[in-house]
Amino acid sequence: MKYVITSDVHLGNRHSRAAAFQEFIERLRPDVTLVLGGDVIDDPLVPVEDDHLRALKSMLDRYANGNVIWVRGNHDEGVHKQDDVEEHEDFAIGNRLYVCHGDRFDNVMPHNRWFVKTFGWLHRLRIKMGVHPVHVAQFAKKFKLLYSFLRRNVMLNAVEHAKERGFTHVACGHVHYAETGEKDGVVYFNLGAWTENPSHCLLVDDDGMELIATDDAMKRTDWFASK
Repeated sequence: MKYVITSDVHLGNRHSRAAAFQEFIERLRPDVTLVLGGDVIDDPLVPVEDDHLRALKSMLDRYANGNVIWVRGNHDEGVHKQDDVEEHEDFAIGNRLYVCHGDRFDNVMPHNRWFVKTFGWLHRLRIKMGVHPVHVAQFAKKFKLLYSFLRRNVMLNAVEHAKERGFTHVACGHVHYAETGEKDGVVYFNLGAWTENPSHCLLVDDDGMELIATDDAMKRTDWFASK
C-alpha cells in the first residue's frame, strides 16, 4: 500500500497554490491513497475563486472513488457537512505512523488569543501600507524565537501522544513549517503548507517514509503519472 500525505492547502486563501495542488491531485496514481492532514479549506463561509474550485473538485472526484482520507483541521470546521465528506479526527497506518492535523497539540495559540488577534491585525495593516503580501504564517516566521517555540511545542506534544500509543512515527501540519525531527525514539514529520513554495508531502510505503517537496515527489513515476 502506498500513501501520500500532505496538509494545509487552505483553498480559498489567496496565497494557496491551488493550481499546483490540482496538478498534484490529478497526477497522483490511482493505486495511491491520498491523506489530507487538515485545513484543506481556509474558510468554509467564504466563496472561493474558480481555480480553487477546480482544485477542490479534483480532490472531491478522487474522494468519491474511495482513496482519499480527509483528517479534520481547525480551518475545516463546517466544510464536511456541506460537501458530504467523511471527517476523520486522525489516521493511522498500523503502529508505524499516526497522522493528525496538529492543532490539538498546540498549547501556545489557544492560550494567547489576544496576541494572535493583535498579530493578525498588524499583518493586515502592513499589507494595507503596501508591503508585499504573504500568508500570515510566513510573516510570523520573521519572529524566529516565537515561531520556534510554537513548532517545538507542537512537536513535543505530538511525539508524546504517539509514544503513549505505541507509534514509531507521527505526522502533523498546522504550523506551516516542513521539517523532520526525532525524540524518545519517535520520528516527527511536519508536512508544511501549500501557502508557500515549496509545498511538501510525506511518501509512505512498505520500504519507509520520506518527507519531500511536492515538485520532486511528482518526478517519482511509481507514485505520479508523467505530464
